[in-house]
Amino acid sequence: MEQKVALLHGNYYHIYNRGNNGIDVFLENENYYHFLRLYAKYIEPIADTYAWCLLKNHFHILIRIKDKSEINESDLTYSTTEKPKVIEPSRQFSHLFNAYTQAINKRHKRTGSLFEKNFERKLVTTESYFQKLIFYIHNNPVHHGFVKQMNLYPWSSFESVVSEKPTLLKRNEVLNLYGNKEDFIYYHSQQQNTNEILEVLIES
Repeated sequence: MEQKVALLHGNYYHIYNRGNNGIDVFLENENYYHFLRLYAKYIEPIADTYAWCLLKNHFHILIRIKDKSEINESDLTYSTTEKPKVIEPSRQFSHLFNAYTQAINKRHKRTGSLFEKNFERKLVTTESYFQKLIFYIHNNPVHHGFVKQMNLYPWSSFESVVSEKPTLLKRNEVLNLYGNKEDFIYYHSQQQNTNEILEVLIES
């Protein structure tokens, strides 16, 4: 079995997963909302989020696992009643996927696994890759033919980055990475070479 990269405190990761055997994991609008609510419950206490996109049968998220000193343990929610001795970011993601699967199975009267067993995680180590990855995540709905322009897709962080509305997304850090909002929008309006990202995804 392939050994997955550990989620270490202070590191940046591209997290993604898809439906088991490619099945849809988001069947109606309420499913997207519920996933985001569970994400806020299980993941936001342990990670900073820089970009995300939810599609019918898969999702992409770009995060930084917070340092231990940044995590307020009282904010954490576990799927078990017993508080673990050690905070494990990977386990928090497992709680998210398990809780979402249980909700979908109950709502849509289905049984069994919903996601692929082990979610993918790729370490992000360079600013250039970070920039291209944000573009790749926001461009995913365009790439898959759901919309013609990424700003028209409702289930990604693109609009949160360019709007003025309150957000838990690390908006300022994202904008500063490109220069400012205008530079961010311009970068996303151009076709970027994402072969480096695609090669990593294919290898997984």
